[in-house]
Amino acid sequence: MSEELNTQGKSFADLFEESCKGSLWEDKVVKGRIVAIDDNFVTIDVGLKSEGRIATSEFNTNGRKIELKVGDTIDVYIDRYENKNGEIVLSREKALREAAWDDFEKSFKEGAPVTGRIFNRVKGGFMVDLGGATAFLPGSQVDVHPVKDISPLMDVEQPFLILKMDKPRENIVVSRRGILEGANAEERARVVASLEEGQVIDGVVKNITSYGAFVDIGGVDGLLHNTDISWKRVNNPADVLTPGQQVQVKIIKFNKDSKRISLGIKQLTPDPWCGVDKEFQVGMKVSGKVNNVTEYGIFVELKEGVEGLVYLSEVSWNKGVSPFKITSAGQMIEVVILDMDVSKRRIGLGMKQLQVNPWEKIVKDFAVGTEFDGTITNVMDFGIFVKVTEEVDGMVHLNDISWQRVKPEDLSQYKKGDVIKVKVLEVDSTKERISLGMKQLQENPFGGNDDVEVRKGVTVTCIISEVKEDGLEVTLTNGAHGFIKKVDLAKDRQDRKTERFAVGEKVDAKVVSIDKTGRKIGLSVKALEIDEEKQVMAEFGSSDSGASLGDILGLAINKKGEE
Repeated sequence: MSEELNTQGKSFADLFEESCKGSLWEDKVVKGRIVAIDDNFVTIDVGLKSEGRIATSEFNTNGRKIELKVGDTIDVYIDRYENKNGEIVLSREKALREAAWDDFEKSFKEGAPVTGRIFNRVKGGFMVDLGGATAFLPGSQVDVHPVKDISPLMDVEQPFLILKMDKPRENIVVSRRGILEGANAEERARVVASLEEGQVIDGVVKNITSYGAFVDIGGVDGLLHNTDISWKRVNNPADVLTPGQQVQVKIIKFNKDSKRISLGIKQLTPDPWCGVDKEFQVGMKVSGKVNNVTEYGIFVELKEGVEGLVYLSEVSWNKGVSPFKITSAGQMIEVVILDMDVSKRRIGLGMKQLQVNPWEKIVKDFAVGTEFDGTITNVMDFGIFVKVTEEVDGMVHLNDISWQRVKPEDLSQYKKGDVIKVKVLEVDSTKERISLGMKQLQENPFGGNDDVEVRKGVTVTCIISEVKEDGLEVTLTNGAHGFIKKVDLAKDRQDRKTERFAVGEKVDAKVVSIDKTGRKIGLSVKALEIDEEKQVMAEFGSSDSGASLGDILGLAINKKGEE
């Protein structure tokens, strides 16, 4: 049988042989000789049936241009033995990648560095030319510390460690940080071995945080805490330190196991608190510079590195004055030393002590019972503040506004700046407090005497003003307000029901607590019942007598009836 020929005169046998021969060459790296170069292509002879072409762009990779000339021998990758035009398809880029990939895999397994060049910035990091493949360098792997300016590292041949490889996806991840950590490990170990607590050493401020600064002391970082920067108060270390600044520090604590190093600068100078108790005494008037003003007081520097605090309550006799309205940082002021604790480095200062004490005059001019017209300075849920003098305000408590019960929402009728008539109920110069009343200017509708002393332990008659789930709001005959908790309504638990009481009903109870500040009295019916029971038991018998409690109470009632 004769062989069948194709349209070009070739037999199927010839075509099959050529096809097999071509498939053997595909996906291989071979040597090729440049036979021609133009603007777009480089023509290369690889010793096969035809020549192949590679775009000139493949020779200008990652920003580098390779100089070529006719006759040069280079490695090329046979991508396809024959395309639709009968040409061999070649690739220079794939040839370089194939040639380099084996070396990369070997370096990856051995942990050996590879040489590369950072040539471009991308999202999350940078691209690195490894001379045969392009790798990704994450931003976190550029250096052991954050790098603000990457430009000195661009287009520079330098070593990298391969962290991850995926050949099918042509993915390589590298690290420059790993190289630096490895190179610095030996040097750091040498430096750490030479460190001791108490040692003074030069360092460089690397970065600053809200709580201090990290200082490089020869390849090893130590923490310089805010409190160890200066004997003065340092709120923000950035105010006194800058990155890159040369500083001399003292190693104040060194843990060789954890390699944690605590540094100090203030320890290089004498402690200014030494001898403070001899230089300053309680009661002394001194001048100082305001270092800081806060909502709770004023920090005053008495001498270099020694600071005291004028607490809010010691700033002014007028408790409503803000420290920010009194002074500001940098001003010189006079203060009085109120107390000292050198061991805790604390000095309490006062400013109001240098002013005339208004309470001395208030005690004389505003005796209990004095009536006057005052301007409302503030209205709170618990009462009304009224100006007594320019420096001092008094308070009309919620329970002293009216003989009728007043709720916080009822105070909306009173406005700041209104003038009201009040009566002085109590003056306590020690606690710097003056209690005022409005209802005391009116006749007591309960017919009681407001001056009658209500003491803890006495029995009083109350009028129920409000019934609540948790107890009873009551008013005493002298007009004072009180409260009987639900648990105190009766000794018997079954009788502790607020619904069995009604507004306007009278009830006897024992005074168990007195809140003078809130001018409110705690009462108990249960305590009164217990007292009465004890009295009956003491008079008519005890549990040892054999008589029941009902028998004893019956005897007591009969005796009382006979009397």
